[in-house]
Formats: sequence, structure tokens, C-alpha cells
Amino acid sequence: MARLAGFEPTTPWFVAKYSIQLSYSRTQKRDYSKGFKKGKGVTAICLIVMIVYPSEAVACCSLWIIMNKAFVKESSEDNDDDLDVAQPDVPAGTKNYITPAGYRRMRDELLQLIDVERPEVVKLVSWAASNGDRSENGDYIYGKRRLREIDRRIRFLTKRLDLAEVVDSSKQENVDQVFFGATVEYATEDGEEHTVTIVGIDEVDLDIGHVSWISPIARALLKAKVGDTVTLYTPAGPQPIDILDVKYPPPDSGG
Repeated sequence: MARLAGFEPTTPWFVAKYSIQLSYSRTQKRDYSKGFKKGKGVTAICLIVMIVYPSEAVACCSLWIIMNKAFVKESSEDNDDDLDVAQPDVPAGTKNYITPAGYRRMRDELLQLIDVERPEVVKLVSWAASNGDRSENGDYIYGKRRLREIDRRIRFLTKRLDLAEVVDSSKQENVDQVFFGATVEYATEDGEEHTVTIVGIDEVDLDIGHVSWISPIARALLKAKVGDTVTLYTPAGPQPIDILDVKYPPPDSGG
């Protein structure tokens, strides 16, 4: 058997190194969100080799440290991908409707990120980078990750605001009919009453009854009038709901 990099293929050092590399190459074909499983495999291989060949303990420990750092770095990058929380997409061929209040909130958040938060994090990263080894510098690692989060959010907000179609529902003339921005009170078949406000996809807040205009309940309610009975399609089957009341923001309230 040929020699490789000066090591006899049968030596413990070569066995450990080759086994770890083989383990790593195999795990590359699997979809692990973290490097933990791969790190466990490296640790197990090194422990076995050190038990069988005590004389090679130092060399094996050195190899374990090198490979483990590689796994940790890969795991950190994988975790950064997890920060890309799925955002609702604007339906193809439609506009990104949003209320004036929702538009202001998103614009204010964008300006806060650009003018305040990002400059502060850039200063933190610059300061941390000047303190030496970046691989074990908690402030630097956190700062770089936070900077990626901020930049990702800035891109998202910029794109959304560029596509936004602001709808001021306070100017709605047909106040007895359900359109975007309406607050609707309805009753289900069992007599239970609910209130929802139809808003943009970036304004959803179920805790206060704000639902997206593309949600099933909004689609069932849109264009209905007070006194109408419409059908809400649910996983349990069609459900009739009665429109009890429709309200809009008062004129000149800014929607």
C-alpha cells in the first residue's frame, strides 16, 4: 500500500485522519442543519483511536481540534441560513396592498435599521475585529451575524416598500360593503361572533384580529355586505358565516 503525505496507511494517525475525512465527506451528502452530529462522529473516532493506540493520543487530539473547528464554522454558517425566516410572498399578478399605517411602520423600521442600528453594529464589529483572534471573539461573531440579519431585513423592507400599493380605507365610499381595510364583525353557524380587520400580508397580527387580504376568511368576506351570508372553506368543510357589521377608519384618519 502506497504511502500518503509521509504516513504509513496502517498507522493510527493515518487511520484517524482518513476515518474523519471519510465521515465528513459522507455527512456532506446529508441535510444537517447543525454540525453537532458531525462533531459527535469526529469525537467518537478520535476516542477509539486513542484507546487502541495510547501513544498517538497527542496527534489525535490535535486532529480533533482542527476538524472540530471546521465543523463549528460550518454549523455557524448553516445557522445563519436558518435566520432567513420564510416571508409571505405577494401573489403573482397582484399588487402588494398595504394600509397607510402599515406602510409607515415598515418605512420607520427601515430608517431605524439604516440610520441607527446598522451604524452601531458596524462600530461594534470594527472594535471587536481590532481585539485579535476573530474565530473565538464573541463580540465579533455576534456582530457579524447581527449585521447579516439587519442587511437581510433592509433588503426585504426595501423590496416590499417598492412594491407597496397604499390603500387608504378611510376614503371608502361603500361603507356597508367589505373591501381592503375594513373591520368586519361576523357570526359562525354556532352563533360565535368574531371581528377581523383585513390588512396587507406584511401587517398580519392574529392577536388583534388583523388578517391578510389573501387569507381564506378575507377572501370569503371581500365584497360581501352587511346582512349577507357567505361561505368560508375550512379543512373541516364549508362553513356559512353571517356578516353582522362593517366598519372603516373615520375620514382623514390616515387609514
